[in-house]
Amino acid sequence: MQMQSSQETNNAISPPDSIHKFQSGNLILVGMMGSGKTTMGRALAKHLGKAFVDSDEEIIKRTGVTIPHIFDVEGEPGFRQREAAALRDLVRRDNLVLATGGGAVLDEQNRALLRQNGIVIYLKAGVHDLWQRTRHDRNRPLLQTGDPHAKLMELFRQRDPLYQQTADIVIQSGKQSAHALMLRLVDEIETFEKINVGRVTPAEKKQP
Repeated sequence: MQMQSSQETNNAISPPDSIHKFQSGNLILVGMMGSGKTTMGRALAKHLGKAFVDSDEEIIKRTGVTIPHIFDVEGEPGFRQREAAALRDLVRRDNLVLATGGGAVLDEQNRALLRQNGIVIYLKAGVHDLWQRTRHDRNRPLLQTGDPHAKLMELFRQRDPLYQQTADIVIQSGKQSAHALMLRLVDEIETFEKINVGRVTPAEKKQP
């Protein structure tokens, strides 16, 4: 089931997705660079007593180098391979708030992996807000172009449908405080769980 921040609801999630999705206790944040995934992830984790991991930070920890350096040496395809490997490992954990990279949803296997291993939340923001938040950040390899605003628009048009397809909950990040947005999101998560957990059969709940 996908829930919009306006409380609009779509089809219920399919049974295969439901087993580990809810048992894991994982919350997975997707969205564009600058949408606030790391800030919101930390706030959610603290409020809910979960661990927080940023997939980009995990890649940096594993490689010992920055994301721009990986792009310089291996290109985007090399980075995406490392990202997919990190995600496969991270979703095996439980009770985790995971902030993913903006391009994680480009890979179909990543999208399936995220949906099967936690409640996926799309933090949606307008291109102008994204540009305001990222225009001075030199750690965004894809935005090191002559016109980063146009690049953001291109990326948004490419990725927004994939975020929508992957997410269970879509919420507009807007200009409200991180704390206020976090409390709204907690309410949305609780509503989504109430609607969907009952769809998991007793036999499914007993699976390890």
